[in-house]
Amino acid sequence: MTIREMCDVFDVTPRTLRFYESKELLNPIREGQKRLYTKKDRGRLKLILRGKRFGFSLEEIRQLLDLYDPASLNLQQVQKTLDVARHHLADMTQRRDELNVAIAELEAHIEMGEKHLVNPTPIKI
Repeated sequence: MTIREMCDVFDVTPRTLRFYESKELLNPIREGQKRLYTKKDRGRLKLILRGKRFGFSLEEIRQLLDLYDPASLNLQQVQKTLDVARHHLADMTQRRDELNVAIAELEAHIEMGEKHLVNPTPIKI
């Protein structure tokens, strides 16, 4: 695929693809100034975008991609991916729980403010 086709299929910019290439996450074939992306590059980009959506750092993604070894059925890659994923899930769950508490507190303050507008009385903070 050309860079334009990759951009269209994966909804990314050429700058994004060049950035991932500079970070050694993608390695397209070069024909002069033209970049051609293989099936392997397409698979890697799909994994990169999924990892970013899950909050993985580019370094974590690079390390996981470097573990690719079909001869070993990718067992080491899968195990490391699960370890990183569990860590990120725990972090995301904690942030969600903290956000739920903050939302509940903000809702209570909004309700208190709305009641105050209807029946003005001294506000207790």
